[in-house]
Amino acid sequence: MSSCNARASAVASAYYDSSDADRFYAAIWGGEDIHIGIYHDPQESIAAASARTVTTLMELAGGGSPDWTVVDLGAGYGGASRRLANSWGCRVEAVNISSVENGRHRALNRAAGLEGRIRVHDASFEACPLEDGCADLAWSQDAILHAGDRQEVLREVKRLLRPGGAFVFTDPMAADGVDSVRLRPILERIHLGDLGSPSRYRAWAEQAGLVCEHWSDHTDMLVSHYTRVREELRRRRDELAATINCGYLDRMDAGLGHWIKGGQAGLLSWGLMRLRRPAGPT
Repeated sequence: MSSCNARASAVASAYYDSSDADRFYAAIWGGEDIHIGIYHDPQESIAAASARTVTTLMELAGGGSPDWTVVDLGAGYGGASRRLANSWGCRVEAVNISSVENGRHRALNRAAGLEGRIRVHDASFEACPLEDGCADLAWSQDAILHAGDRQEVLREVKRLLRPGGAFVFTDPMAADGVDSVRLRPILERIHLGDLGSPSRYRAWAEQAGLVCEHWSDHTDMLVSHYTRVREELRRRRDELAATINCGYLDRMDAGLGHWIKGGQAGLLSWGLMRLRRPAGPT
């Protein structure tokens, strides 16, 4: 792993392994998901909207089957991994850098009786401990932004996919044409130098030997989601402060505000993308 990738992995691991982050995400998302939801109602529960994103990505993948292997990159608490294993009967290889999240993921898999279908790997998604061509589908939700080299992630996806296999994902991005200077408040909060964008992901996919088949913009859901999370933080602040450092809650509140303002100002983008490894030689 390059020094840039190693630094990014260390930052992401340190953040998500912290007790404050673990308690916050477990309380707000219910310990299943850590990603942006798709809302039918502005006051809908975060858990319901988050589950709808999983359903929508499953539909974008075109369905699966029991003989499939799915690689879940940045699996978090494993909510999507369990949905996939339960709904399709497939095997899931879940790759995630946070040992704390992975511990909760494994415990939830045991409780659901899914240990035999889901294997959790303590690893970076820039260097997955899996063999070439092992995946019928690669999957990721709002995780690749933390990578030190997002182009390397797509090269790794290409390596993991069998010919004809697909990659479906979401990721918080910059809007096309927006430079990192205008995103400084967001980037400083999450310790990143830049974000991807729809056009950059298309270009990186082409360079990696993948074909972009689908992109649907739902940036309004990014704004809705971070608004709902901040509302819940403020509504439940006293409860959260009993186990979470108040400084963390203050920083989270401010950071959510930056995401909301950035989305409302047209600086950000979020949506669903499907890439495919061509069936023939590439």
